[in-house]
Amino acid sequence: MRAGFALTRGVQPPLTDTAIRAIERPHPDLWKYYLISCSAFPPAFPFLILPAWFRYTTLRYQFTEEGISMRWGILFRREVIINYARIQDIHLKSNLIERWLGLAKIMVQTASGNSGAEMTIEGIKEFEPLRDYLYSKMRGVKDAPARSVSEPFTAHAASQSELAAALREVARELRATRLALDSRGATTEDSGHV
Repeated sequence: MRAGFALTRGVQPPLTDTAIRAIERPHPDLWKYYLISCSAFPPAFPFLILPAWFRYTTLRYQFTEEGISMRWGILFRREVIINYARIQDIHLKSNLIERWLGLAKIMVQTASGNSGAEMTIEGIKEFEPLRDYLYSKMRGVKDAPARSVSEPFTAHAASQSELAAALREVARELRATRLALDSRGATTEDSGHV
């Protein structure tokens, strides 16, 4: 019984959309990461730690139904807002120290023409569920409702059948246009006009 508890103790339930939308601040381990990173250069430590402190204390995230907002800064305030529809790709990146602290950077790229990421979300412990959430939002994928046997026709099936009917109509119109052009070409060849 004890061994079973130890195995399941580290397993956390998956985050819901509501829990992800509630993320507003980076995890406190981000400050530890900044301290360790800045202490790698002892002579420059006083000059590096102050901007890192300001960034950590002012960094805010907002996840809405339309997109992501990230803002930070004291003297020079910066805010980046990205709609989910603009997201082209998402990457996870973590170095040795970030992995040790359980952190990763989520790099969000758009079609803006930059080779780098438009937004880098850092200081999040739940980086994999957040990445999956962003992927589902950028692709428009929602969890499909479970269909019961008594209710096989859903809104999704209705939209699929409407799409199929529209495609059949387009195919009929193209066929009629081709036949009209073929018959017109045959009459112009008979009359000798080109």
